[in-house]
Amino acid sequence: MAFERFHRHMHYRVAVGIATTGRRPILHSVLPHLLHQSQPVDEIVICAAADDDVDPAALGALSGRTRVVFSERGLCRQRNRILECVGKADILLFLDDDFLVAPSYVEETVRIFREYPDVVMSTGTVDADGILGPGIPLEDGLRIIRTRSDAPPRGGEQPVYNGYGCNMAVRMSTVRGYGLRFDENLPLYGWLEDVDFSRQLARHGRIVRSQRLRGVHLGTKTGRTSGIRLGYSQIANPVYLMRKKTMSPRHAAPQIMRNLVANTVKIFRPEPWVDRRGRLSGNMRALVDLVRGRLAPQNVTVLD
Repeated sequence: MAFERFHRHMHYRVAVGIATTGRRPILHSVLPHLLHQSQPVDEIVICAAADDDVDPAALGALSGRTRVVFSERGLCRQRNRILECVGKADILLFLDDDFLVAPSYVEETVRIFREYPDVVMSTGTVDADGILGPGIPLEDGLRIIRTRSDAPPRGGEQPVYNGYGCNMAVRMSTVRGYGLRFDENLPLYGWLEDVDFSRQLARHGRIVRSQRLRGVHLGTKTGRTSGIRLGYSQIANPVYLMRKKTMSPRHAAPQIMRNLVANTVKIFRPEPWVDRRGRLSGNMRALVDLVRGRLAPQNVTVLD
């Protein structure tokens, strides 16, 4: 009982980690909105791949609590660099550089980790996801946030298979205690890196999604992996994770089939923001490599 009382009243130090590459304008448009949190974050760590990915002079009121660090390009490498830099954090909230969080997001995250000591990861409810379409303009995203924030909180925490990489918080004592890292064999965009990291954490506690954690994923299209590389990763990465046993066949197989079918069917009338021809070409090259026994996520680094 004494431990529970201490646990419920201890201060949780919260860090936000953002990996970014080639998306400086959207990063600097989204960052200031972290100032509007009902519970301020203690630290923001931005991991960039190049000097011109971040302008320190543009951080404004956030500069005092923001660090900019660097690593080689690649989402997993950059997130691992962030893990190395948050030695005092109790909770690390990974956000994409184009993700807007509701004002209560950090406060609600702390509540979850305080009330449920067995929770090792939390992820939010995305009110609008521009990754599924042409992207959401910043002002539209802010309008959605304001509209949804006015509604009373609803629902609680539900168990989920994995966190959504654009907004997922982790209990750092668990990450440190078991030496967990993102798998750098998933290069570049790191397709399904969130599933892999989630399932590593799931061996040590619960993963939950909360309807009280709300945000908007703008889905900005600049700085993303080419169609052929993404298409290759859509096959290679789930196969790799199945072999690694951090993704079950019942989750991986539908993932592969959905992408194959979508890329095949939509190649004749592709969305303007999706390179369906490139993705399907990448799918086919991956399937050929699978048959030949040469399939590996790292192969995307030598694709055109």
